[in-house]
Amino acid sequence: MSRPDISIAEYTYNLPDERIAKYPLDNRSDSKLLVFNGGNIQELKFSDIVNELPNNSLLTFNNTKVIQARLPFQKVTGANIEVFCLEPIEPVDINLIFQTTDTCTWKCIVGNSKKWKTGPLEKKIEINGEDVTLQINRISAGFDSQIIQFNWDKNVLFSDLIEAIGKIPIPPYLNRESEEIDSTRYQTVYSNHKGSVAAPTAGLHFTPEILENLSDKEIDLSYVTLHVGAGTFKPVKTDNVADHEMHIEHFFVELDTINNLLNHEGNITSTGTTTVRTLESLYWLGVKLLEGSNEFYIKQWDAYELPQHYSFSDALNKLKEHLETNERVRIESHTGIMIAPGYQFKIVDRLITNFHQPTSTLLLLISAFTGGDNWKKIYDYALSNDFRFLSYGDSSLLHRTK
Repeated sequence: MSRPDISIAEYTYNLPDERIAKYPLDNRSDSKLLVFNGGNIQELKFSDIVNELPNNSLLTFNNTKVIQARLPFQKVTGANIEVFCLEPIEPVDINLIFQTTDTCTWKCIVGNSKKWKTGPLEKKIEINGEDVTLQINRISAGFDSQIIQFNWDKNVLFSDLIEAIGKIPIPPYLNRESEEIDSTRYQTVYSNHKGSVAAPTAGLHFTPEILENLSDKEIDLSYVTLHVGAGTFKPVKTDNVADHEMHIEHFFVELDTINNLLNHEGNITSTGTTTVRTLESLYWLGVKLLEGSNEFYIKQWDAYELPQHYSFSDALNKLKEHLETNERVRIESHTGIMIAPGYQFKIVDRLITNFHQPTSTLLLLISAFTGGDNWKKIYDYALSNDFRFLSYGDSSLLHRTK
């Protein structure tokens, strides 16, 4: 399979600002649900999702949790500086960095950076009745990000620090500051592992009641963890998709989830594009092991350049064998996988997802999943029938066109 030779101009559409949902609905499950199956479109409510998934199927979720990554500081001159934590540098382990109690280093975007020329910035914070002084220092600066070291003088967790002063990093296209409602509604009800700077928004529609009803219907539920980076909002700016550089995201998958996937081959639903990226990356990790590769991560074009003949069970059983041989119960890896028209899906059969931005890699994934120009049919219907778009918008259930 060759790399996609695709003009991004073919993957745009007119999205009026008034169609972008700026706030969530009062009730998560009241959003609309567009069902696409075999070229046919049906309009339902998201609460109907339970009846739309087959019994004894597998429904997978990304259980990452959005961190309060936007941290405000102020110079003595009064200039406001915002530090947006993107990914950990030291310690590099996403779980360990939140447990640090005196210092850590992050790759960040710094807002109003020109006003911060030299020296550290400080902020006083009260945590559990204690006054804490947090200091930040710029270690280095790159083209679009900076390395920032955080130091603080009391024995408190970094996770407590950012929860005390940080804001949820809602998407830039909402064109507003984050508010109290975003602290709860820009998280899924099953979010569990801190590390994302953007929510896996397909899951925002689920409620505890829906999850319980799915289990009652004997639909198995499994979780992966992929920490969503700011690159998810990055549009394709190159004329040809093949020239776009994908962002890298870290993911974790338990052995139990791999067993569940093997038990439900041909009957797997993914909640969100981040879950798709994780599940499809699992297949290609298995292929790399079968090919004797020492690379235990997925590069942007691996799915187009690796051998295509291995089966679903070949790849996943090899992953399972790898874990058992090394006495591990969890895969830890990262992926920059590009899924664009021409990609052949190996694991996911159905996809629950929101409506995505024009010229985005997410829209390319939707096109690849639904086949041909079906994405245009789906988006034309949504635009013509008052569907709400993007992160706080309505949902769809897409059956893969094979």
